[in-house]
Amino acid sequence: MLKWLWLSLLAVILDQASKLAIAGSMQLYESIEIMPFFKLTYVHNTGAAFSFLSEAGGWQRWLFAGLAVAISTAIAVWLTRLKKHETLLAVALALILGGAVGNLIDRLAYGYVIDFLDVYYASWHWPAFNIADSAITLGVVLMLLESFGLGHSKEPI
Repeated sequence: MLKWLWLSLLAVILDQASKLAIAGSMQLYESIEIMPFFKLTYVHNTGAAFSFLSEAGGWQRWLFAGLAVAISTAIAVWLTRLKKHETLLAVALALILGGAVGNLIDRLAYGYVIDFLDVYYASWHWPAFNIADSAITLGVVLMLLESFGLGHSKEPI
């Protein structure tokens, strides 16, 4: 099922290109309103999801980078062991892998992850995220759907 690695590569390319575009055209913390509930807001996240451990002093960079390498390796191995009919799971894992690698690149290159997608309602803001986070989220949703039977077909005899 390594044929799905193109999807991982696409996620990494879209993620890195969008982050470079944001970092190259916006000032840190600058916001551009796109819709009444969505802004582009350029921020740096030194933590994990929802800025977890963002104020930890720097060691978290290497912890999260190490976790990303370990998880990416495990997902790549998992992909090699999938059966031909496990297409939805392969797509889900490829998206998660691409997102993990996209954020890993930031962590290693800068010490933080570039986030810029800002969804909000009134004064409530969802934590800013990026294309890699979106790929991971979509992959997890697809894995959950697959675990409930979506995309299952009879295994060939």
